[in-house]
Amino acid sequence: MTIYICKNLVSLSLKNSSHLNKTAISLFSLLFFSSSPETPIAVADYLIDRHKFSPESASKVSSVVKYVKRPEETDSILSFLKESGFAETHLERVIKNAPQLLSTNLECTIKPKFKLFRDLGFSSSDVVEFVSSNPRILTSSVDNRLGPSILALKSVLGSNMDDVSRILKRYGRLLTHDLAKTMMPNIEFIMKSCSMSSTQITRYVYKWPRLFTYKPTQIREYVKWVDEMGIDRKSKMFFKAIRAISSMSIENWELKLEVFKSLRFSEDDILSVFRRAPLVFTLSQRKIKAKTQLLLSTGKCDISYVVNHPFLLTLSVENRLKPRLRVLEVLESRNLFLKKPSLATVCPLTDKKFFEKYVLPYSDEVGELF
Repeated sequence: MTIYICKNLVSLSLKNSSHLNKTAISLFSLLFFSSSPETPIAVADYLIDRHKFSPESASKVSSVVKYVKRPEETDSILSFLKESGFAETHLERVIKNAPQLLSTNLECTIKPKFKLFRDLGFSSSDVVEFVSSNPRILTSSVDNRLGPSILALKSVLGSNMDDVSRILKRYGRLLTHDLAKTMMPNIEFIMKSCSMSSTQITRYVYKWPRLFTYKPTQIREYVKWVDEMGIDRKSKMFFKAIRAISSMSIENWELKLEVFKSLRFSEDDILSVFRRAPLVFTLSQRKIKAKTQLLLSTGKCDISYVVNHPFLLTLSVENRLKPRLRVLEVLESRNLFLKKPSLATVCPLTDKKFFEKYVLPYSDEVGELF
């Protein structure tokens, strides 16, 4: 099209060589000077030189996007984010995780999201945090995804937008799901079929938001599976069991069963562990094995003890099990107990209570060790 116009302009100027057509000259200047296309820039050079990105971040972005085709437009996008409160670290995180934002449309794609967040009552700092946690939020539709999903969250968590903001900061990916078609039907089904109160549901949404984004058909399958494992729907372990089942594939489930069997747990033992502490099965095979071996090696418990107190397997090895086992070992070796405490009594204590009961009275023996 441009070539066609140029030919006409040249022809026109030749026919009127004594008196060049001013309109033709103006159009010619407009085409070749005022609207000349920008030169693409290698994305790594662009981010480092013009926006002070670290080489590591720029390199990661360049593995996805090779060139910035319209540098001035991209400048506008990054400038808008900076003006909206995004510090350099936030900006790098956003572009690393969503490089496509460099070539998006500021007016049509990005600004409407910020207007929505502002209209719903989110603070600038809140928006910075949850967008940084999952910048793909900025590529979602305002009308079909973001708006309805935020309102769905608000209806579950209450009218306080601080509560909605708190969960989005931790799991911003919620807004990339259609919560009206996933979370809301799942909540309705769980409340009816499992006799859960709205208070319980709210607590679980805070704790495990991702679970509520599964397709309703999947949630029904998980409930059926937990039923078959023999856990009563009114038990406080029922929803934890759903959470555990949802976190792994059938193959992973089988691998964890094999780990327990290798440690000489019977099938009844394994089923009992699941019923008493389903979240044990969210641990990796390596952690299950390491924690079980540590407990059995102390001589303070056997497999039946672990089966009866499986919550011990959910405790941190370095921050809870090893330090406390070491303190008890020293105190027992010096015969400072009239009655030896059980691991099931000692390990659940907070650090403060453990210190007051087992360290402070014996500070000469274990104070430095603790």
